[in-house]
Amino acid sequence: MSIAPSVKGTLAFGEHRTWYRVTGTPGSGKPALVALHGGPGSTHDYLVGLAVLSEAGWPVVHYDQLGNGGSTHLPGADVGFWTPRLFLDELDNLLRGLGVDDDYVLFGQSWGGLLAAAHASARPEGLRGLVVANAPASYPLWLSEMRVLRDRLPPGVDDTLRRHEAAGTTDSKEYFDAMMVFYNRHVCTLQPWPREFLATFMEIYNNPAVYYAMNGPSEFHVIGSLRDWGVVDLLPDIEVPTLVISGRHDEATPATVRPYADLIPGARWEIFENSSHTPHLEEPERFTAVMTEFLKSLE
Repeated sequence: MSIAPSVKGTLAFGEHRTWYRVTGTPGSGKPALVALHGGPGSTHDYLVGLAVLSEAGWPVVHYDQLGNGGSTHLPGADVGFWTPRLFLDELDNLLRGLGVDDDYVLFGQSWGGLLAAAHASARPEGLRGLVVANAPASYPLWLSEMRVLRDRLPPGVDDTLRRHEAAGTTDSKEYFDAMMVFYNRHVCTLQPWPREFLATFMEIYNNPAVYYAMNGPSEFHVIGSLRDWGVVDLLPDIEVPTLVISGRHDEATPATVRPYADLIPGARWEIFENSSHTPHLEEPERFTAVMTEFLKSLE
């Protein structure tokens, strides 16, 4: 088998455009797997490996959420423009525009997992299954656990981080270097970082407008509009089969992920023992096997 050819393009979303890539042929017998990347303000690049699932007949849809990557950039947009509702509306528009809204599975990674869960809680008719990967169920939970992980960093690292956060100098090299100590432990443990992950990281670094507005200057210093947001209250409304994925060393710790497993009826939780926030990169063979098993279970 080989990965099917990809079709790339953009869809109108109001006055803007959403970039997408479809690998495989929707409507050929199996539901499309639609990938929601993290961030917010990230890109699809680090999830491109999901396209391997097209080998077994599942069309795979990647897209860049508004504000980054191949989609319309809006660096001058007011902070209040960037809301979860905006990105939920963009997802609905994408599903309709690509004609997959009657038969699809959502894969949401990190921030994309919260979006996917919020979408699923509305019980759309065409949704067949849900995968929530490395996603906290709320940002208050996330922030609580960030304090735990920061306390475990090598001596002096968190002191450096806090000094710059207090001074508003999170754009300094010293802050960046200290931040990378955390990222190499809890975001991606592979050294060097895979090219596709580095591509996504640099997209955020070079165009941080959305990330700064909604999240903040780093994964563990969330001071943006999402700091009080979550989906915990929506989880009992999800009716489709759900797979929850996290890594043993994940910045999305078990405490942040557990609400998905506890509150979504029948949810299955797979923890990847040798991974942090990117099991699809850190344990790709097991990841593909787990995903394939789940997708087959929906047939």
